[in-house]
Amino acid sequence: MFDAHVHIIDPRFPLVENHGYLPEPFTVPDYRSRVAALEGLSVDGGAVVTASYQGTDQEYLKTALAELGPGWVGVTALGDDVTDKEIVDLDALGVRAVRFNLRRGATDLRQLADLANRAFDLAGWHAEFYVDATLLLSLEPVFAKLPAVSIDHLGMSTRGLPYLLNLVDRGVRVKATGFGRTTISDVGDVLRQIHAVNPEALMFGTDLPGTRARRAFEIHDLDVIADAVGDDLPAVMGGNARAWYRCERASAHARKTAHTKTTAPNQSPAAINAPNNSTTMDNPTAFTA
Repeated sequence: MFDAHVHIIDPRFPLVENHGYLPEPFTVPDYRSRVAALEGLSVDGGAVVTASYQGTDQEYLKTALAELGPGWVGVTALGDDVTDKEIVDLDALGVRAVRFNLRRGATDLRQLADLANRAFDLAGWHAEFYVDATLLLSLEPVFAKLPAVSIDHLGMSTRGLPYLLNLVDRGVRVKATGFGRTTISDVGDVLRQIHAVNPEALMFGTDLPGTRARRAFEIHDLDVIADAVGDDLPAVMGGNARAWYRCERASAHARKTAHTKTTAPNQSPAAINAPNNSTTMDNPTAFTA
């Protein structure tokens, strides 16, 4: 399995208090121990995701990826002052996406779009959003300008599900993660609807350690996913995310090779060349992937 959403909280690196919250440590050994205790879960790769309380610190992420080894990639937060070279260097170390947390603070949407597009142009990174689905429609002027997008935790609620499904139809990926932090009463139904629109959209992740969630990942969450996607379970549990993160059994050697400019996985020429000034939904290629 490819765990597409993991938080590593290493006490050797600084944390930023967010809304009065600081998490307990959750190191790479802690993660491995937790996974080993979950019978039926075998992970051989994944994505380490930067959380709000880690700010734009890159050293923790570099260290976590080095400790986890081949098959692991990073999702980071970037400051507006990040240089092109810093993005390229992070890509060479295995970082594959920039994350925007819209639930934990205000964000300048114009700067967000500029940064996301710069990361894509330089390194082929997609943009990940931690956002409630109720806000997705209001973000359309931003989404229309972005070539590759994923949404965390099933969009958190069903109130914006119709628009989330519209985005999925246009190529947006959705993480089947954080069931214990959403307000979704029937997770299986939401999974089925997303999968019906695009079988390549869903990407499994444990969201461990589950900070601030009502409950952390439990092994029976796999049964919910299996019931919803049927024969496509292997893709949801690994193949979809590996392709999206460009992490097909990444080797240590590959991480040391020189950086080469890439596009988002399976990105179509139409999407790459789509105009960046659209502010309407009349841009069907904006998320084609």
